[in-house]
Amino acid sequence: MSKILQKEIKKLETLVSTVSTKVEENLNLSIKSLMDNDAELAKKTVMNDTEIDSLEIEVEEECLKILALHQPVAIDLRYIISVLKINNDLERIGDLGANIAEVSLLLSEKRQIVIPGQIPNMTKIVLKMLKNCLDALFEKDVKIAKLVQKSDDIVDNYHSEMYKIIQKAFKENSNDIEQLFSILSVSRCLERIADHCTNIAEDVEYLIEGRITRHNL
Repeated sequence: MSKILQKEIKKLETLVSTVSTKVEENLNLSIKSLMDNDAELAKKTVMNDTEIDSLEIEVEEECLKILALHQPVAIDLRYIISVLKINNDLERIGDLGANIAEVSLLLSEKRQIVIPGQIPNMTKIVLKMLKNCLDALFEKDVKIAKLVQKSDDIVDNYHSEMYKIIQKAFKENSNDIEQLFSILSVSRCLERIADHCTNIAEDVEYLIEGRITRHNL
């Protein structure tokens, strides 16, 4: 690898690290705004997503510049391809975090209800998945990446339980049905975030081992 290419890849790594940190921080804030019924924090979280969108564009442009000017091969090419895909997943996680904050804003205007235990349980797992998939990326650790993928089914199960809660509320003609539907949308966001974390973990496997592991093929 030429010194110039090495310098460009180091610059890209720093940029990806910045995006990752912002996404992780914002997701934590969005969850906190929901749990604490904090409208002001929710507004801040939604506004922060604009910065993540700008960084996503910057990362993509940097990847395309490296591909055009340096024509990397082997592991360097795999790294650029992986970063392009991971960058997209991180931006989507940022969007979903902002969606959770928007639900928090909506709920702050309504009568408060007890948030079902499935949501904090999902949250704990999803935040751990995000941390682990990013650790796997920066530490080039396949074991951590595989651990992330195993957690996805647990999140799916919690999401399915949320549907059962909604069905029960309908049958009982609960006064909380409107708020519970909003909570269900949070559950859906968390389930989708888990999917994106799994995508990142699979791309880390590709980066390190050169194998595409999606769909168990």
